[in-house]
Amino acid sequence: MNGRKAEWSPGKSRQEEVWAGAFGDAYVDRNRRLDQLAGKRRLFARILARAPGVQSVLELGANIGLNLIAIGELLPHARLAGVEINGKAHAELARIPRVEAHLASLFDFTPETPFDLAFTAGVLIHVAPERLPEAYDRLHAASRRYLLVVEYYNPTPLEVPYRGERGLLFKRDFAGELMDRFADLALVDYGFVWRRDPVFPLDDLTWFLLEKRGGTGP
Repeated sequence: MNGRKAEWSPGKSRQEEVWAGAFGDAYVDRNRRLDQLAGKRRLFARILARAPGVQSVLELGANIGLNLIAIGELLPHARLAGVEINGKAHAELARIPRVEAHLASLFDFTPETPFDLAFTAGVLIHVAPERLPEAYDRLHAASRRYLLVVEYYNPTPLEVPYRGERGLLFKRDFAGELMDRFADLALVDYGFVWRRDPVFPLDDLTWFLLEKRGGTGP
């Protein structure tokens, strides 16, 4: 068993419908990039070195699970779980040993207990801005100690056309907004990965590792 399947009912938002459907299926087919595993291992090795004591990891929007595969190699005894809205991607995620795969929108998933590390990677950029506060609340509630966002950064909110479509990709300061929303969050570290890295190329992503250190929520 790779974890329970959570039922998801479409129609909550255009973005959820798009990613659960054929558009999301096409994304799965474009991103079977096993050649990126070395870069992902390097990325998460740097991040996890700054997050001692992690024994459980949850990814919200896990796609086919490449991030969790890399993390599993670095944390061979950790509990791993992924939430994925697209059925085609979820089917592949569920085949990964050790991974608890949940078929759900991040807005419909509530873990029974928080994880040491909860994160998104290339997911918040696809959430409609008006739903981001709820997404932040879900991510914060899912974390016992660390939150990680690996997303496209921009100092001010910016919408970018995505494969000829509007309303599907947004850049902004996700980590800054999380810290403004939750007084218990503190910055641990941040960094950037570059698509033109000569050894470990990945997409142009900025990552921020945050830690719960007391205080209150919104």
